Amino acid sequence: MSKIYTGGGDRGMTSLVGGFRVSKTHPRLEAYGTIDELNSFIGLLITETNNDTTRENLLFIQNKLFSVGSYLATDPTKTEYRIESRIDAESIRRLEQAIDLIDRRLPKMTAFVLPGGCRSAALAHVCRTVCRRAERHIYTLAATESVEESVTVFINRLSDFLFVTARDECLSQKGEEIFRNNSDI
Repeated sequence: MSKIYTGGGDRGMTSLVGGFRVSKTHPRLEAYGTIDELNSFIGLLITETNNDTTRENLLFIQNKLFSVGSYLATDPTKTEYRIESRIDAESIRRLEQAIDLIDRRLPKMTAFVLPGGCRSAALAHVCRTVCRRAERHIYTLAATESVEESVTVFINRLSDFLFVTARDECLSQKGEEIFRNNSDI
């Protein structure tokens, strides 16, 4: 039986990939911890969508987020990246193609979309905002350490994918998109 707890994190330190220890307040942990949070919310979104293509895309994304988390949990000055931790151009292309496919069938936007409309759309918006926070944490890390551009591009495209997915979910679930009322300024 494997042990769930190690006792090693009890003093505010934790291990990165390769065993190198850092403070739990390290920017690297904020980055990959937020990716983990995003992955969990995407898992929740998967349980709410009725669209098989969306579910398939989200499962692909969950696997890629696991790779991103592994990448961010590796200090390349101490440990070599695992090949599985890399985000390749094909993964980015797949996201972009999915965005384009979804966007083509959506009605034209005439105002800012507010989160909501139906449960799955609201969850997709939660995923989008967590994704944006993860992106900010990754850029915080990139201010002091090297981060491959493919990681930042993938996460940026992912938030776009989640936005169009939210709109698509609202449409397919017969929800009503909520638009910002400009008279409330």
